Amino acid sequence: QVQLVESGGGMVQAGGSLSLSCATSGKIFKINQMGWYRQAPRKQRELVATFLGGPKYADSVKGRFTISADIAKSTAYLQMNSVKPEDAAIYYCNIDGADTPWGHTYEHWGKGTQVTVSS
Repeated sequence: QVQLVESGGGMVQAGGSLSLSCATSGKIFKINQMGWYRQAPRKQRELVATFLGGPKYADSVKGRFTISADIAKSTAYLQMNSVKPEDAAIYYCNIDGADTPWGHTYEHWGKGTQVTVSS
């Protein structure tokens, strides 16, 4: 099973920037979607951004975050600018695809990377 590993999280000052990356242990085939989600304490996991079909963003991050991806390498990135305290959360990478060219697609999730914002 292909694993996803997020990196780049840490502490950032409000107004600062952070770059998250999502690497995979192998190639993911038949990718339907790549995206980033986040979950803050005592809140449900929420969609932050998706890539395929044109980048789409949650209203709360629009204009501040940028998603990018390298489909061939099955990697995704999230550039976070003008970070706000309410952006603090665990950020998860999500790729909907298959582990083999003939396999079924399913949602791959990483274990997340913590983003902490100091005000």
